[in-house]
Amino acid sequence: MQEPVRIASEPLREFTKEVFVRVGLSPEDAEMEAEVLVWANLRGVDSHGVLRISWYLDRVQAGLMNPTPNIRFLKETAATVLVDADHGFGPPVTALIMKRMMKKAKEVGIGWGLIRNITHQGAMGYYPLMAAKEDMAGIAIVCSPPNMAPYGARAAGVHNSPIAISVPAKRHRPLILDMATSVAAGGKLLLAIDKGVSIPEDWALDKKGEPTTDPKLATILIPSGGPKGSGLALMFECLSSMMVGSPLLGPALLGEEHVARATQNSVVAAINIGTFTDVESYKEHIDNLIEALKALPKAEGFEEILLPGEPEDNVYDERIRHGIPLPEGTLRNLRSVAERLGIELPCGL
Repeated sequence: MQEPVRIASEPLREFTKEVFVRVGLSPEDAEMEAEVLVWANLRGVDSHGVLRISWYLDRVQAGLMNPTPNIRFLKETAATVLVDADHGFGPPVTALIMKRMMKKAKEVGIGWGLIRNITHQGAMGYYPLMAAKEDMAGIAIVCSPPNMAPYGARAAGVHNSPIAISVPAKRHRPLILDMATSVAAGGKLLLAIDKGVSIPEDWALDKKGEPTTDPKLATILIPSGGPKGSGLALMFECLSSMMVGSPLLGPALLGEEHVARATQNSVVAAINIGTFTDVESYKEHIDNLIEALKALPKAEGFEEILLPGEPEDNVYDERIRHGIPLPEGTLRNLRSVAERLGIELPCGL
């Protein structure tokens, strides 16, 4: 396996923005798309970073992702909204709705948004963190057609629906949990392919329902924690897709054609902490909890107790200084995209 090439975040972000402008996104939407993808790379979540670019472009060409969506606000109250994203790119739409939910939360205590007919939203942790930076709690959940085996099954029946939650602290960075309900996120299979490496046997099944270590043969993800992961995934479908009148799991299992598109449904929420308690006291309590947890006796083999978001924060600090490492497969795809669209690659790629 070749050593990855490192590139600074800013030229990679500018390149990514230009790609999506050429594809048809507005400059503002392309900037947000690039921001979320490169943010994921900076935090070491390479499975949701720029390796997705060629994947997105293929979906635009196939009519599965819409660069110029007609976003419709279908229902709205003081605290809630239902939005149809018209298969628009996930990050621009999701960031827009989170901002709206934060405004509602400031006014009435909570903003609860449901988005239907959206496409891949990138690393979901980005959106709750938007709320945490404004001294709110944030939540984001997503559901798509089946790609994960329910506990006890050998075929896909649920989606490995991720959930992300973030809360603010005072002396420390915000806590941010961002997790799929599968053992490994589906994008990690793409990353393993780009790196040319095998995957652990407990990550995925092949199309016959057998465990595989070959990421190119892996088609069905395995739930994290067995019934716990698949149970959460099922309930997230009930809170998102069912709630917006666009079920994805049942129709897909019954072979209905309307779920063939790269559709997602999502929950995006902001909670005004000040509605319930003093915000500064809350953040102080979060700090105290973080410090108490990190001071606990360490298990054998552990040098430090890391809390949600801390590993990614550490990677972020390193990559801001030394650049983002891109494996050969990702580089090959970015070079192909640059040639396809007539865009100059960042220096070094």
